[in-house]
Amino acid sequence: MAAETKASTAEVQPENQLLKGAFFWLTLFYFVYCARPEDWIPGLKYLPLAKITAILAMASLLMHRYQAKRQFRDLPKEAGYLAIMVVLLIISAFMSPVWPGGAFFHALDTSKVFLAWVVTFMVVTTFSRLRRLIYVQAASVAIIAIVSLAKGHSTPRLEGVLGGIYSNPNDLAFAIVLSLPFCLAFLLTAKNLFRRLVWGGAMLIMSTALFLTASRAGFIDLVVSGAVCLWHFGIRGRRPQLIIAAGLVMGTLLILAGGLLRARFATISGDVDPDVESAYGSFEERKFLYLKSLEGIEHYPLFGVGDRCFANYSGIWKEVHNAYLQIAVEGGIPVLIFYLLFFQRGFANLRKLRRRRDLDLHTALFVGALHSSLIGFVVGALFAPEAYQFFPYFAVAQTSVLVAIVREHDMSEVGTSAAKTLRGLRRWDETPRRSNELAPVR
Repeated sequence: MAAETKASTAEVQPENQLLKGAFFWLTLFYFVYCARPEDWIPGLKYLPLAKITAILAMASLLMHRYQAKRQFRDLPKEAGYLAIMVVLLIISAFMSPVWPGGAFFHALDTSKVFLAWVVTFMVVTTFSRLRRLIYVQAASVAIIAIVSLAKGHSTPRLEGVLGGIYSNPNDLAFAIVLSLPFCLAFLLTAKNLFRRLVWGGAMLIMSTALFLTASRAGFIDLVVSGAVCLWHFGIRGRRPQLIIAAGLVMGTLLILAGGLLRARFATISGDVDPDVESAYGSFEERKFLYLKSLEGIEHYPLFGVGDRCFANYSGIWKEVHNAYLQIAVEGGIPVLIFYLLFFQRGFANLRKLRRRRDLDLHTALFVGALHSSLIGFVVGALFAPEAYQFFPYFAVAQTSVLVAIVREHDMSEVGTSAAKTLRGLRRWDETPRRSNELAPVR
């Protein structure tokens, strides 16, 4: 009875007040993870900000869970797949033939994405909240691009300019590519010229940073994700000027800032420039790591070598540049299966949304951005060790949230229509009764 009272109270409360604290901490977690303020704000590096914000977001959700429009039983299948994946990674850590302790703590660190995923689904119940969360993510990556260029303009490939997920130029390029479609969506939905210029400038800076990383995987990822994005926004959205502008900007950047990138691509064909000989060595090294990862999968198919332990296992302290091989060799084949099922659900959610013809312009634009970002991930994952980067997990959470929002809107429309019909039937049923009461008795 108490639960029913709380639920009914939550229904009449303004939507922006429901789980406001949990959404606040969730937004901070997105900012901390995506913008890494500890790398460019003095003093913050001593605080585990990501852990603090993730725990506070989950704690706030648990304390006020009865106010939520959604309950834990409403979590979709993809949440279950992610939970199983995290549990299997923790179990596999104890079976690690390389470093059980390190694998365990790395698996615990990976489990943060599950907490963030659940809180995202539970508290993001309106499109305005979803848009705000994506805004924080896209703006954070834009800030990272600005900081990287400011601090590392003279650093080859921007390597090591920032720490964590941005220390490797390939990881930085990957994050930029996955965020660019959202920046374009914000540019197209901006209400005034100033905001359009801000988002346009952010995209230009992010693209410049991407080219300066000279990441071959990042460039391939950009081409694929960009093509899908332009198909959604340029062709289907009937904005041919976007395609022309994108071609001119990318061509110009490739000429002005892509010299090292072009030279690194030349090494694949065996045309080795002495200035980029290390790129050819990197290409040969990656072939060795692919074979080494397959060997690890063959020897440890069920539990793998442990979360983030392949670098130790490889003998040369390098990660395999393929997220699918990375998750398989470190977590085992069962983890790979749930990993693939999880992302398949993201695409299934987008298929449901793309089949609808009644979505408003803003929602349709962000569906296209999510589709572009996820396709960019599945292609880029073939060339980069991004199995534990949170951006693609966030994207799947956002597809699940969007499907839930649309479904709840449909249910409310049906409920409103049914209530109107019921009220009409009651009026129709009561009219003869009143007339009979007023009629004289004979």
